[in-house]
Amino acid sequence: MSELWLDQVKWNNDGLVPAIAQDHKSGHILMVAWMNREALQLTVQEQRSIYWSRSRQKLWRKGEESGHVQQLHEIRLDCDGDVILLQVEQLGGIACHTGRESCFYSVLDGAHWIPVDPVLKEPGSIYKKTENPADE
Repeated sequence: MSELWLDQVKWNNDGLVPAIAQDHKSGHILMVAWMNREALQLTVQEQRSIYWSRSRQKLWRKGEESGHVQQLHEIRLDCDGDVILLQVEQLGGIACHTGRESCFYSVLDGAHWIPVDPVLKEPGSIYKKTENPADE
């Protein structure tokens, strides 16, 4: 398979591109993460979301620790070529390491961010205590 499609992505100076994960049925934005060339290529090959963890400096398959895998339905590239949109099925209904459906669970109310979406599962029951789930 030709890699021309990968060459058409505008990678930043660190070789990364932001990737937005969106529920393919509801349209809800689930999370934003980063991908490098290998992560994007593996996402296509494995048909599941694979990201580049900037904190761990390694690839991570979404759900590898939590079980909250994102099965790929479609990939889109924005008009500038510098943002990826992943349309996914979020297995287990939880994308955020806080145990919520989406990482975008707080709403600005005046001068305060107010969490408005419920915790569906306590993070302590999802992750081992020694892990840092921030990328998960």
